[in-house]
Amino acid sequence: MEEGSEERMKPDFRIWKLACGVLAVVAACQFYFVQELIAAFAFFAIGFAALALVVVSLYMLQKAWELTIAHVFGGKHAAGQGLKAEGSARGIS
Repeated sequence: MEEGSEERMKPDFRIWKLACGVLAVVAACQFYFVQELIAAFAFFAIGFAALALVVVSLYMLQKAWELTIAHVFGGKHAAGQGLKAEGSARGIS
């Protein structure tokens, strides 16, 4: 026999460990309490995603409101026009 064929026939224990791990996970998922834990995790993930969406939405609304107020009442463009109009009204060039 060649040495290469013996090398090929040796079992690869990493693949066995992986296969046993996958089978253990599948077997564990068959138990009721594991299914309940997975369902609870899904509910918490959905809840946290909804909470994050609300917080991000409120933050974006606040920033949009801030930009709108700055543009209407105190933006650089409006302030520059006001100073020019005030100077020309006084007769100052």
